[in-house]
Amino acid sequence: MNHFIEQALLGPLELLGRHLLAILPNVFAMGIILLAGLVIAWGAGSFVERLLRIVGFDHLCDRLGMNAALLRGGIKTDPSRLIGRTLYGTMIVLSSISALGALNLAPINQFAQSLLAYVPHLVTAAVILLAGYFLSNFASQAVLIAAVNAGLPPARLIAACSRWGLQILAGAMALEQLGIAEHIVVVGFGITWGGIVLAGAIAFGLGSADLAKEFLERRLVARSKSSPGDDLHHW
Repeated sequence: MNHFIEQALLGPLELLGRHLLAILPNVFAMGIILLAGLVIAWGAGSFVERLLRIVGFDHLCDRLGMNAALLRGGIKTDPSRLIGRTLYGTMIVLSSISALGALNLAPINQFAQSLLAYVPHLVTAAVILLAGYFLSNFASQAVLIAAVNAGLPPARLIAACSRWGLQILAGAMALEQLGIAEHIVVVGFGITWGGIVLAGAIAFGLGSADLAKEFLERRLVARSKSSPGDDLHHW
């Protein structure tokens, strides 16, 4: 009975204890990396935020209209603080991935490596979305001013279409960077260009139907007048 208890209960517990003792240094290393990453991320984020405030980055963004764009997007944070918090969160994510790698477990290492390889795509997609948002607002204002000066009635509609078009394009490019829709930009451009050509052809055909009819009638009349008449000779 004692031998059965040792094999059924004490054996697995002893094996578990050995595994825990073997992994305990890695757990301590993970905790140290997390703590160091937290401190470094907080220091770097605060330093960048204060540096941007000193050089007048918020004032520059206000002059460029970025603060108004952030307010329209529901973001009430200053650009300097937003960049500092973004840097803080990015460094926390990177330190967490490094801490997971300290456990030296094969599945976790594979997950950490794949996640690290995916981080540049996330950063690129975020930059594309941010740049597309600001560019769409700037282009929308420019189109609105040009349409109003040209006296076009649907000026606001044209400006809104330009803004949403650029934002949709930026979203498609971000999805392509994330690997979710790798060929969506090419396919979307082809569909859009084909739709524009088809719409132009239909509009031209409907609008110039009378002109085409008149042109064909003139050609037929001119051809009938220029052709010699049939001479009938009776013998």
